[in-house]
Amino acid sequence: MYEQIKNYRPSNEQEETDKRAILSFLERNPDALMRTNEVAHLTASAIVVDPSMTKVLFAFHNIYQSWSWVGGHNDGDPDFLSVALREAKEETGVKTIHPYANDPFMLDVIYVHHHMKRGKFVGDHLHLNVTYLLVADDSDKLEIKPDENSGVRWFSIDTVLDHVDEERMKTIYAKAFQKIRGLAKPETKRGV
Repeated sequence: MYEQIKNYRPSNEQEETDKRAILSFLERNPDALMRTNEVAHLTASAIVVDPSMTKVLFAFHNIYQSWSWVGGHNDGDPDFLSVALREAKEETGVKTIHPYANDPFMLDVIYVHHHMKRGKFVGDHLHLNVTYLLVADDSDKLEIKPDENSGVRWFSIDTVLDHVDEERMKTIYAKAFQKIRGLAKPETKRGV
């Protein structure tokens, strides 16, 4: 876990800063993988795309009342990729899904505003988030996870931000989509 984050190559200054913060937190907090730490929680998220990388699979998150990526808390599991894959399957119903790569796609420290979850108050805290790029079959049947979301849907990567109501997350998603566009292979021109 520590080595994967340590070996991650930040794509910008924000990620360099967040990488240092995450590594420092891991070094100083033996309970870093658990939600018992009320300052920050380690989380794994996924940007789920179709094979053409033109569509992204988002869920309508019940707490944040916005369309968003999928993911969750590590809750003791040091394998970020495993957490991201499990959460993507549980929160969307997709079965045919695999990582684009086994290495993290992005790192972000995300402020989480206090909220109620399952009748319990959760105070303001940070999510020290490791994101993976996952590729799913866009013909798989989609299913909501009622205790977490009330919708699951494929969006065009070019218009999905129009459906996101969390301003802080728009910056993170825009960074992800820019990186994805850099990965996607342009169509070959014919008959030139």
